[in-house]
Amino acid sequence: MVPVLLIAIAVSALLIFLLSITDQNKKSWVQFYAKGKDSGFSFKEIELLQRLATKSKLEDPTALFFSQKQLDTCIKDLVRSLRLSGTENEKANQDFLSKLYDFRKKIEMEKPRIKNGISNSRQISDGQNLRVLVKGYGVYKSQVVKNTNNYLAISRPVNSKLPATFSWQGMKLSVYFWRDEDAGYVFDSDVLDEVFSKGIASLKISHSDSLFRTQKRKSIRVRKHKSAFLYPALNEDELNKIEDNPGIKCFIEDLSDTGCAITVGGKAQPSLRIKVQFFINNSPVCMSGTIRSVEYKEDSNRSLLHVEADPLPIEIRNQILGEVFGMLPEEEEELPFRMLGEEAEEMATEIEPEEVGEELFAADSEVSGAEF
Repeated sequence: MVPVLLIAIAVSALLIFLLSITDQNKKSWVQFYAKGKDSGFSFKEIELLQRLATKSKLEDPTALFFSQKQLDTCIKDLVRSLRLSGTENEKANQDFLSKLYDFRKKIEMEKPRIKNGISNSRQISDGQNLRVLVKGYGVYKSQVVKNTNNYLAISRPVNSKLPATFSWQGMKLSVYFWRDEDAGYVFDSDVLDEVFSKGIASLKISHSDSLFRTQKRKSIRVRKHKSAFLYPALNEDELNKIEDNPGIKCFIEDLSDTGCAITVGGKAQPSLRIKVQFFINNSPVCMSGTIRSVEYKEDSNRSLLHVEADPLPIEIRNQILGEVFGMLPEEEEELPFRMLGEEAEEMATEIEPEEVGEELFAADSEVSGAEF
């Protein structure tokens, strides 16, 4: 009689335990759907996310809506599944993937290191690149040499048109800089003295307690050194057309869904319309846009072009965001300029960027501070 009673008690305890797990699961998935709705996903999209979370074996599925790591796991699984099933190019799948990438961008942009700006010039880091505007004279390049509580020491602004005997003493400046992963800032300052700081000809300028935040970054940028081809955008109707012939050799130095920075040989000028063609995961991608600013380095005879991209077709934007966020499957590194087999082995490890042709970029120009 006692063993039967013990068995009955054990069975009852097991049933209660199983029911409690079921209740907990129900509660967990109710929270999951509520969180998904708050995050802007439709009921159908939340169902898809639930399947992804289950397939990815997330310990806490709800973490998908606030954890970058958990969301990355699910997006990688989705990209892999779409490729294996051959449905990655279907419009519904591209739309869903685009929405996930936008949500992924939002999570990263809201991180404290990106969300929090600075409020005064004492917070500017040593080595920060600056653009210095002197009314009536022009815009000059400079850099923070040393930042103290009492003043900023910046390198003597450079411009070939400025006389060597030019005196900066008492000049009023407007200083612009772009803070990485944050925004652009402007502040006004006065030149206190001309000095040598750390062995560099410098200006001591006054601090400002009111920085004006000019532009917040709207995209995530990733550093690259990716070989590419540069073309003039001659036909506005063929901006996304893949070119068969080689263009000017260049390197993409950073990449986002809103633009890129490119190193090219020789001098270049802003405001020109261009196309940049490169490979992502062994597939050719073409980004068209406008050169917004140019930084020319005389010692290496190279220009760094800051390019603002035109609105991208959803498939190309998803490919670029997949590259930026590291969501694409790891395959063999794409070979630059479509070289394969023995041709690639004969290619030097470092390809020099090709000098821009005069027919494309004819004149030198002032450098603005735009970044993308």
